[in-house]
Amino acid sequence: MFPIGDTNVRGAGPGFVTIGLIILNVIIFLFEATMSRPALESFITQYGTIPAAIMQGDQLHTLLTSMFLHGGWLHLIGNMLFLWVFGDNIEAVLGKLWYLLFYLAGGIAASLAHILLNMGSTVPSVGASGAIAAILGAYIVMFPHSQIRLLVFLGLFMTVTRVTALVFLGIWAIMQLFNGIAGLGVETAQTGGVAFWAHLGGFVFGLLVGFLARGVAGRHQLESPGRLRRT
Repeated sequence: MFPIGDTNVRGAGPGFVTIGLIILNVIIFLFEATMSRPALESFITQYGTIPAAIMQGDQLHTLLTSMFLHGGWLHLIGNMLFLWVFGDNIEAVLGKLWYLLFYLAGGIAASLAHILLNMGSTVPSVGASGAIAAILGAYIVMFPHSQIRLLVFLGLFMTVTRVTALVFLGIWAIMQLFNGIAGLGVETAQTGGVAFWAHLGGFVFGLLVGFLARGVAGRHQLESPGRLRRT
């Protein structure tokens, strides 16, 4: 299932910060794609978040830089799709500057959650997933009844359906929790490679900010009717 649109379009124009973040992530990934394998491995080690190094007080800059790196095309495309669908509404509510700060803080919060549960790991963690999870957490609080358009693949066929944000993002969060718990212990091919606790850390951070913003703005301002965005 892939989200391709929602019913809460806020503001008169596109989310320029959201678009800027997408462009920046794509540019950096294209730069990664030009590197040789040894150079790329060195680059990821230098700018990806390594829990063991952070616990020793080293490479603290990677808490910021790691959220702009990606490990592959599917990793990048999946993250940017979620950012495109859900980011602009949160940007409209928080305003451009606060939204950018929220995005960066969400990514850092996600990395810290990953570090706390993987203190001795020397495997670099990269990706915008944690920051985007924070957006999803805020979205489910601010727009729980928004209709999310999903592209669903059924074997050789595909269809489009709609579910509420509460259902879709609720299932997403439960899956992250299940995978995070299942992944505690010895790393295997089935449990390694995805920082599920980073996703949950970002999501919880987003929930907290969402409740705070909802209390300040008031529910009637957040859930104004919107035109369905088609992507």
